[in-house]
Amino acid sequence: MPKVSVLAAIKKLRRPIFTSYEISRYCRCSPSSAVQMLSRLAKDGVVFKIHRGIWGFEFGKEKISPYWVIPFLLPNHRAYLSFVSALHLYGIIEQIPQVITVASTGHTRLIRTHLGVFAVHRVHPLFFKGFDWYRGEGKFLIAEPEKAFVDCLYLSVRKKKQFGYFPELHFPKDFSFKRVRKWIKDIPSGKLREAVLKKANSYLNKN
Repeated sequence: MPKVSVLAAIKKLRRPIFTSYEISRYCRCSPSSAVQMLSRLAKDGVVFKIHRGIWGFEFGKEKISPYWVIPFLLPNHRAYLSFVSALHLYGIIEQIPQVITVASTGHTRLIRTHLGVFAVHRVHPLFFKGFDWYRGEGKFLIAEPEKAFVDCLYLSVRKKKQFGYFPELHFPKDFSFKRVRKWIKDIPSGKLREAVLKKANSYLNKN
């Protein structure tokens, strides 16, 4: 199948990140054939491989953000930006995280891609909420500031102790401590809920 057919499929998707499965569907070919064609385009510098089955194509001069990869990382699970990465994006912490932290109902894992390293952390399915599309653009999901803060403490009392200690926090005026406590009440486990509340109070009482 000529390259133009693949490019037509990419342009039809109208987004800079796509999967080889999507290309195989649009081109009506097998997934392996789609990968071969995309690999040839990658050698020509037309597209680039982000991760297994995930590809990128730059429309115009807009640079692809690593955050845009999040919806494609876990095919069988939804995922949203949270923890320290979300807090940094909101300006609550200044330090840039070395990896991009993501919440999911899938297994905890580390995913290395061409655009960055993603640390996926599992949260209880009943606690998988409190997120929306970033700026309403529909490119990736992100926890609201209060939920991202609670997500950090939630992990810290389970096994990821580094998430419970922050170099410095800059809470904006519209940050709601009432919503923090509301999210803590939604933690399914009573034992975890008490531990998170205790840790949260050590921060909230300072503000």
